[in-house]
Amino acid sequence: MNKKFSQEVINKLKYYVYIYSDPLTDEIFYVGKGMGNRVFSHLTDSQDTEKSHFIKNILDRGQEPKIEILTHGLEDENTAFKVEAAIIDLIGKEKLTNKVRGWQSGVFGRVEVNQLISHYEREQVNIDEPAILIRLNRLFRYDMTDIELYDATRGVWRIGENREKVKYAFAVFDGIVHEVYKVIAWFQAGSTFNTRGSLEDEKNRWEFVGQKAEETIRSKYIRKSVEHYLPRNAQNPIIYVNIKEN
Repeated sequence: MNKKFSQEVINKLKYYVYIYSDPLTDEIFYVGKGMGNRVFSHLTDSQDTEKSHFIKNILDRGQEPKIEILTHGLEDENTAFKVEAAIIDLIGKEKLTNKVRGWQSGVFGRVEVNQLISHYEREQVNIDEPAILIRLNRLFRYDMTDIELYDATRGVWRIGENREKVKYAFAVFDGIVHEVYKVIAWFQAGSTFNTRGSLEDEKNRWEFVGQKAEETIRSKYIRKSVEHYLPRNAQNPIIYVNIKEN
């Protein structure tokens, strides 16, 4: 296997997206983007990562991973990032050794068309009920299951006693409502089962238990924009609406 491109080839490739596969099964285990000789760098990577261990196992068999350029001639890095994220979403991160889904995959990755429409049309809605908006910008992805979205929304949060006045919790990503839950009760963080695994058990962090709101509420708010309630550059992911704070 060639492990270095000539300068002539590098000039033609520009930015590209590549994949690594197991030669025995043809199963893709890594998706990456880069330019120059980036595609070959993983062969000598000695870091303690799942990807490095996977490559080492192939080399120990006396074989080499199958390396393919999926697309090339991309003019800028942002385009390469978007293609990489889309491929990761298509294959599924759980089948890959990539640590993360890809750059801004929450926005530019795999998305159902109605969600995409709501993202760009941004129909504004005003909230009438006592509620909290919970921004999930780091946890959210469009292909989350119902239980994944519920567990990401319900905790754990640093939130005060005003939580007891909340009737509904809104799962919000990029200013758009993706689900509404009726809050039944609040519990100390880590005290209820969560599919995300072991979470912080701190006295000043809380999680709620609830259920999807009634359909009249869900149809009123889901896929609507509430970004007018969200202060710019606010660090706190929790926003109270129609709650008189103590």
